[in-house]
Amino acid sequence: MSGTRVLVAGASIAGPALAHWLCRRGAEVTVVERAPGLRPGGQAVDARGVAKEAIRRMGLDAAVRAACTDTAGADTVDVDGNVLETYSADDDGGDGYIADIEILRGDLSRVLHDDTCARVEYVFGDRIAELTQDADGVDVVFAGGDRRRFDLVIGADGLHSGLRAMVFGPHERFVRHLGLVLAFYSVPNEFGLDRRLIEYQHRGSGRSALLRPIRDATRAMAMFSFPSADFDVDHRDVEAQKRLLRERTADLGWWAPRILAHVDDTPDFYLDQVAQVVMDRWSDGRVGLFGDAAFSSSPMSGGGTGLALVGAYLLAGELAAAGWEPEAGFAGYERRMRSFVEANQEIGRMHVQSLSAPDPGDEPAPEPDMEALMALVERAINGAELPDYAGVPDSGRPTGQHA
Repeated sequence: MSGTRVLVAGASIAGPALAHWLCRRGAEVTVVERAPGLRPGGQAVDARGVAKEAIRRMGLDAAVRAACTDTAGADTVDVDGNVLETYSADDDGGDGYIADIEILRGDLSRVLHDDTCARVEYVFGDRIAELTQDADGVDVVFAGGDRRRFDLVIGADGLHSGLRAMVFGPHERFVRHLGLVLAFYSVPNEFGLDRRLIEYQHRGSGRSALLRPIRDATRAMAMFSFPSADFDVDHRDVEAQKRLLRERTADLGWWAPRILAHVDDTPDFYLDQVAQVVMDRWSDGRVGLFGDAAFSSSPMSGGGTGLALVGAYLLAGELAAAGWEPEAGFAGYERRMRSFVEANQEIGRMHVQSLSAPDPGDEPAPEPDMEALMALVERAINGAELPDYAGVPDSGRPTGQHA
């Protein structure tokens, strides 16, 4: 079926990446985003291993690299700023602690939007309010009042996915909080950062503060993390989030007070609990889930963006290879993605656990099985195959803003 009409909910990274491949496979794509426009800033996200190949196949390698943070390396420091460990972006072939493709979430979102906007209908400031599906299609009512029918609807609307709650059930059924909170926001670069990330970890409390360079050398991106088993702040209540951040990190030491001094004048504050989404299946009839909405691995995995980029290629490819028949297309996508997702989620859980402050009297943690750990890391970086999909339509990269 050519000209299949697909509605994608969410215009951060997963949604526009999926729109790219759906268009190339011959679908007519609409992306709806409840925010009034693209959201700037955010955490730095990485592309490693097979995700770099997915970017290359999109034809966006040059555009993505041009927007990267250009971070040369990283240093971990003690409370007085003394360097404890140092890392380079060249480590492990560019797939190490600092990836050679490292880009702010908002910048990658902009690259993907610019690349697709000529052939994709973007609807900002709206959302899906009602949805009813039958054997032949999906009737959608938008919050703005528009009513339309699509062949497929795919939720790429993040950890707090409204589409997931609407079709699959309440958030509590699928969201697994890992007991850690992250906050990100940009600050003036009054710290002398020059292409190197600096991180301070307070091992006694499981808290950390980090500053990373961004392409605008006059500013830097800050990140705080702290444990919080009782996190109950609404993800849209920004003032409550800022109060919580101050309460939990004001006594952290290092440069934390100077970083916190900018929390009220930053244009791009974001805070949320670290969580994963665990589901037995990512589709229901003609409705599917994708990206964090389906399988959030949490920022602590370092692989969420890779899951979105690789998953976009596979989901569009499998749907097109199945002639846009949803049951077969969604089944193929789940089969190809499941192990890759599970490896990245395991990495995320292990990372959070490694930051936890030990309770008094705890036995020392056993030494890790390094062979098993390295096998897990390899599966999380390269554990998905990208088929050529010979015989499946491919119109070439959509014409956008990048040559």
